[in-house]
Amino acid sequence: MEEVRFLIPKKLEPYINCIMVQQNDDSLAETSIPLYADGYPGIMFQQSQSGFHLMPKGKKLSDLFLYGQTLEPVSLDATGPYKFIVVQLYPFASKYLLGVDPKVLNDECFDLLQLTHVDVKSIFRELNNTADLEQQVALVYQLILQLIEKNNQPPDDQLQQAISMIIRHEGQVPIKEVRDKVYLTERTFERKFSTSVGLTPKQFAKIIQFQCSLHQLNEANYDRLVEIGMDSGFADQSHFIRTFKKYTGQTPSYYLKQAL
Repeated sequence: MEEVRFLIPKKLEPYINCIMVQQNDDSLAETSIPLYADGYPGIMFQQSQSGFHLMPKGKKLSDLFLYGQTLEPVSLDATGPYKFIVVQLYPFASKYLLGVDPKVLNDECFDLLQLTHVDVKSIFRELNNTADLEQQVALVYQLILQLIEKNNQPPDDQLQQAISMIIRHEGQVPIKEVRDKVYLTERTFERKFSTSVGLTPKQFAKIIQFQCSLHQLNEANYDRLVEIGMDSGFADQSHFIRTFKKYTGQTPSYYLKQAL
């Protein structure tokens, strides 16, 4: 997926991390896009010949859906030409958009076309009636704004500060240090984090740490493979390999060979 820079409305800056797009015009294309845990939910609008399927579940996805935290390695599979836009949200955002326990969205997707309390059908028609990328992104912004206003969830500055701290330290900051920074007891912090993100703080930090190692692996030469686990803060090489395999289903060396 290619990250594309768009102006994000001021009201949405606390909720949106980035915009990603991908397109393939090959009528014979057999596409499989691997997705690994990254700590971020998102909204995807897709246009394709035969639809996208979430594998290995084989679930056909809506043309407009919200996905939650990814814990198990999955892929998005499609046949023929396609185009999609992903608005990647900050970890707490699905709670603000749908007002549901985000744990129910872990490894799942919610069909936004089912919603009745916002005018999603009208927005969806407009999305399909234009090929202009900037206009399509603006329409997704419009939907997000409507959802936030309808659910009317008050912002939690302590939680957002904690998430930002974990991301900034690439998952390598002690959770107690994060709690102390936001002045919350262990029990309150765990509850707030779980009900807003769908993960425990420790799970989230481990995913961010894994993503850091994945980025380093994609950037590194094969000679540096033994160093990446230590660079990413893992206690030892075996711990790095176990964590990497948990989130990708592959060892780091196998992943790197497939990527070459």
